[in-house]
Amino acid sequence: MVIDPGGLPVTAVHWRGAVRIIRSLFPPIDLFEDIADPADWPLLLSAEQKTNPRLMETIGQLDLVPPERRVAGPGATWLMAPFTHVSRDRPSRFSAGTFGVLYAGESFETALFETVHHHARFMAATRQPPGWTSQFREIRLEISARLHDLRGSRPEFAAALEPDDYAASQALGAALRAAGSEGVVYPSVRHVGGQCVGLFYPDGASQPVQGRHLDYHWNGERVDLYRDLSAGRIYRIVQA
Repeated sequence: MVIDPGGLPVTAVHWRGAVRIIRSLFPPIDLFEDIADPADWPLLLSAEQKTNPRLMETIGQLDLVPPERRVAGPGATWLMAPFTHVSRDRPSRFSAGTFGVLYAGESFETALFETVHHHARFMAATRQPPGWTSQFREIRLEISARLHDLRGSRPEFAAALEPDDYAASQALGAALRAAGSEGVVYPSVRHVGGQCVGLFYPDGASQPVQGRHLDYHWNGERVDLYRDLSAGRIYRIVQA
């Protein structure tokens, strides 16, 4: 069933303590952290590139984020990176990889189940052996945005919430973003009772703070454990 973007309700979403879990591959980018005014970034990038040609590879495509929607200050890297590093090789529920989306769960449990699912798919697709795998970090943040709301029992929402088929949700995401939407709020498909947001611009989130460092354990079929490196504890993941 095709969803009419114009018929979707819009809700003001304000979450404190939302959670995003990301891979711990790269350190924060100082440019976003240290320079207060995003209007200065293009000039600084131009000057820096002359001595550091790998800078753009690190920062990504800054022009994908409109100047007025960019954010700066402590933790800004975690908000900007989903929008400056996009690729058709990394599609998501609401984007085919042509634009960035910042996904976050309303709670740690929701973010955990969402990332565990996607990590397990990667591990299975690449036939990885059992064991402790990639490290992740928890980012706690605040969400404040007017979002198109896919919560509720309207039958037309089902197509955008298919567990493994993103065709309808990607088409909806592209249409909403083209129409000026700030993003979507929707029920988690991986965590019963959980809620998620997909923001189309970084300024829908704020106050990012790093939380726990995590490891996931792959048993050859699924991610069955996670380790909280900050507390030195291991927890079993019980699928709902």
